[in-house]
Amino acid sequence: MLQNFDMSLVDWSRGQFALTAMYHWLFVPLTLGLSFIVAIMETIYVKTGNEAWKKITKFWMTIFGINFAIGVATGIILEFEFGTNWSKYSWFVGDIFGAPLAIEGILAFFMESTFIAVMFFGWEKVSKKFHLASSWLTAIGSNLSALWILIANAWMQNPKGMHFNPDTARNEMVNFFDVALSPTAINKFLHTVSQAYVLAALVVLAISAWFLLKNRDLLFAKRSIVVGSVFGLIGILLTIYTGDGSAQQVFKTQPMKFASMEALYEGQDHAPLVAFGITGSQDENNPGNYSFPVRIEIPGMLSFLSSHDANTFVPGIKDLINGNKEHNILSFAEKEERGSVAIRTLKEMKEARDADPEKYKELRAKFEDPQWMKDYFAYFGYGYYKGESPAELLPNVALTFYSFHLMVILGFFFLLVLLLALIWGVKDRIAGKKWFLWVLVWMAPLAYVASELGWITAEVGRQPWVIQDLMPNVTAVSNISATTVQITFWLFALTFTILAIAELKIMFKQIKLGPKDGGH
Repeated sequence: MLQNFDMSLVDWSRGQFALTAMYHWLFVPLTLGLSFIVAIMETIYVKTGNEAWKKITKFWMTIFGINFAIGVATGIILEFEFGTNWSKYSWFVGDIFGAPLAIEGILAFFMESTFIAVMFFGWEKVSKKFHLASSWLTAIGSNLSALWILIANAWMQNPKGMHFNPDTARNEMVNFFDVALSPTAINKFLHTVSQAYVLAALVVLAISAWFLLKNRDLLFAKRSIVVGSVFGLIGILLTIYTGDGSAQQVFKTQPMKFASMEALYEGQDHAPLVAFGITGSQDENNPGNYSFPVRIEIPGMLSFLSSHDANTFVPGIKDLINGNKEHNILSFAEKEERGSVAIRTLKEMKEARDADPEKYKELRAKFEDPQWMKDYFAYFGYGYYKGESPAELLPNVALTFYSFHLMVILGFFFLLVLLLALIWGVKDRIAGKKWFLWVLVWMAPLAYVASELGWITAEVGRQPWVIQDLMPNVTAVSNISATTVQITFWLFALTFTILAIAELKIMFKQIKLGPKDGGH
């Protein structure tokens, strides 16, 4: 059935959305984390009355403001793309997906934008406590914005709390709390914001280390390093903890992504975790089966990661393609057949609506039958791949594998760096360790790399699904020409690059000015 779709349109639409999302994510995590760091620093100022902390707060508030403004611009474009490039998706799930985004816009962003004005322009105009409250409310508002967006994204990965209306061919929300409080949503939010806190902390450490290397504003730099390293350590520990919970959710709801994260082809009990590996060539006759010239494994760890039981069976790519009766895993062919039944039933129901009311009633009743929905509609999206190669339903395994492993390696490296920064910062020995200060400077770009790798793992690993098992990307795109998307892709690429360069220039200029002249 894929011959019925314009694959160049699908590819360019995916590329444009990925471009926008990845650029947007360059700004979001720093906003989320730095907002709390600023609030913490201002709290210290209000508690102590020490003017040095006010100067420190103002400097980091300026960095936050620069980043916040450009992040808003890219985020607005990202939301518009749901309507321009993915209108069929928006129709199919608009009643559900639109609700969290509406709440984000009306409640969280309104709260954030209201108090950010007081935060930036209220110095000396409102009381210290009111200004401090505004800073905390700005931080909370920023993170609430992320909450509702991540709830929407989590629903795409694990659709819950919905009912399919066959008359409109739309999914409708039946339980808001199932959508908002699903384990996938909770873990995704906590994992995403905690890694954002780590990124912000590492940016604070990197800039502070630069000041120490330049032998400038030493008190400012040392105090910023202590606050940043404490905040970052809490963040990285929470990231590791929530990463464990996220892995269990992926194992339960997106087994193909889980297998791809480890490039696991043959399912097994006591499955090992690849601590380090280099993939070789892919077997042409067995998609997803990669050789490993180099592989260092931790026995049983992947099974433990999946369910906290080292003896758990972890299905591999082969099991998910061909099925595994022993473990009640359907093959792709069986899912495609069931999905085809669901698509055909919907089509026949629509045709019978006026021509044969009795048949229409009979067919529509199936969509009200929980067992039929579980057996057939749950695989609705697979029906579009009837007769296609299993390779069409596989994500990019190598990219998912490397993204996941590099992210994890960097995460544990950050843990070590933050721990050392805190120890040497508290003991006031960090200024003399120039080699370590250079390490801290390089932590900023590495933090962004790790953050983007996390999103690549999450989004590439779930392909080709826009909504897991229900809607593949080929059916979600708008009826527009691929040429139009190509043109806007390059326009966006140019615009976002200019914005990123502009932000860096403004930020570097502000950093060079330093805390003495960099406040409001």
